[in-house]
Amino acid sequence: MAHDPWEPPRRALDRHGLRRLLDAVGTVSADMDTRTVLHRIVEAATGLVGARYGALGVLSESGEVLDLITVGIDDPHLCAAMGLPQGHGLLHTMVDERQSLRVADVATHPHAAGFPPGHPLMRALLGVPLVVRGTVYGDLYVADKADGTAFDEDDEDLLTALASAAGISLENARLYGHLRQAAEHFQRRMLPVLPDLSPFAAAARYEPASEMPRLGGDWYDAVILPDGGMYVVVGDVTGHDVEAAPTMGQIRNMLRALAYDRAGPPGLVMARLDHALTMFDDPPTATLVLGRIGRRGEEGQYTFTWSNAGHPPPLLVEADGSTAYLAPARHGIPVGIDASVPRFTHEHPLSPGSTLVLFTDGLVERRGQDIDIGLGDLAEQAARLAAAPLDEMCDALISRNRQVFDDDVALLALRAPGGPQR
Repeated sequence: MAHDPWEPPRRALDRHGLRRLLDAVGTVSADMDTRTVLHRIVEAATGLVGARYGALGVLSESGEVLDLITVGIDDPHLCAAMGLPQGHGLLHTMVDERQSLRVADVATHPHAAGFPPGHPLMRALLGVPLVVRGTVYGDLYVADKADGTAFDEDDEDLLTALASAAGISLENARLYGHLRQAAEHFQRRMLPVLPDLSPFAAAARYEPASEMPRLGGDWYDAVILPDGGMYVVVGDVTGHDVEAAPTMGQIRNMLRALAYDRAGPPGLVMARLDHALTMFDDPPTATLVLGRIGRRGEEGQYTFTWSNAGHPPPLLVEADGSTAYLAPARHGIPVGIDASVPRFTHEHPLSPGSTLVLFTDGLVERRGQDIDIGLGDLAEQAARLAAAPLDEMCDALISRNRQVFDDDVALLALRAPGGPQR
């Protein structure tokens, strides 16, 4: 028996059925990634009515099947060989009429078009259209109950209610995706294009956190000074939300002006930034490494001087692959907390072909893992890439061993001249 999916169920569900429905809706709504939501809808549908098979066909505006998510068919090669449904038969009728469909024996139904070669034989079918904002997004259907019984009205009511809630979850996921893209675009537009830092080679990368509420706040920058030296910085505004991005822009611009106009050692510039932040009623805070690269001595050796405000230490990778974190005992607290706390300036030579890697903590922190493990892993991989082109090194470091970022990541790498490969 068919009915409009927007109509309420014909009768109240019993307590057990309601509990199962609420659990299924909670499972479907627990994620904001559209592809994940689609998989959870099919998994929830099969579990809700005890079906052996389940599928969701995603439709185009013209009604063609664009994608098919399945449960119960474990062989991916079989799914690929069968291809997508061709838009006719029982499932097409269900979408055209926007009504649920319950069939006890598929083979005897007048609208049945049969199964493609290799498709599991299915006897009973229960399906409902999945509607998002008044448009049929796809068809959700299950086949063959595991206990061998027929689908009944309770099963139909449960699947119809799940489809209604799933439509809301899909719309939320779509809106979330658009908002995330806009926020990421805003963040990337605020980051600078690196100037020509010759004779040093330079490369920078930014990757957003995988969760949108944690987007924004990490940055990198480089400024050429009037005397030919350069200031470089990598920092992280405290807090992980969209509001962190404009705060990052304010701090970055203030620091750039102080570094360019006042010069001086990095510790002094950092102290001036601390005092400048006191103009805010609620001063923003940030961790950062601010460094200056220039020539020293008669031989003109390049030297890196820097000040650290509560940030992960820079990593120095020598041309021969040896590595060291530049982490002297005296490092400062984050900026914006207490302008009276002293700042320190440190110094280290840069040998020919060495690579200086500045980064934010998202590159080395993992949930439930000591940060020292992440720092060790980073140094080990950077050592293997000591002679690789700088862009290749950055790409490898920022994508190492994972696809999901718990936090956004900024990375700035500079390679001193004189090495065998830049």
